Amino acid sequence: MITVSQLAKKCGISRTSVLYYEREGLLLPAHRSDNGYRWYGAREVKRLETILAYRSFGLPVAQLAELLDRNQINLETQEHILLEQFNALEQEIQQLRLQQKAIVQFMERPDWLNQPSMTKDGWVEIMSSAGLSDDDMHNWHRQFEQSRPDEHQTFLESLNIDTEEIARIRAWSKN
Repeated sequence: MITVSQLAKKCGISRTSVLYYEREGLLLPAHRSDNGYRWYGAREVKRLETILAYRSFGLPVAQLAELLDRNQINLETQEHILLEQFNALEQEIQQLRLQQKAIVQFMERPDWLNQPSMTKDGWVEIMSSAGLSDDDMHNWHRQFEQSRPDEHQTFLESLNIDTEEIARIRAWSKN
């Protein structure tokens, strides 16, 4: 038997995380001593490892109880949860691939940003031809604004966009 701190260390997480999973009803100690110490055995270690595996898939804690209690009755629900997460990850991968494609196209002609002939419409055309939708472009601007706001400003200025429109685009990027 091991303590909560030992369990946390063994699994590479914080003691607080172990206690959080307990509060959520996902992980209970095998035994509690008179002084209130929690003791965990091999079964609880395995259960925590399973919890951490599901969390590494990006699944929210709220869905873990259904996945941990594997039985024939809820097997269909479990498969549905995992399939939905798989599909969500696949969509995210596709979005990232589109962004990579746009960057590659841009990198083949990095001089475009330095030429006064590059316009907002030209940039939108490049992004569209790379397969990015309006939502993808909004996400691209949002990521740019969050990670590098000064460079985002400089980029927008390089497209010969007037100051008011730049302010609108940057505000839109924060939504």
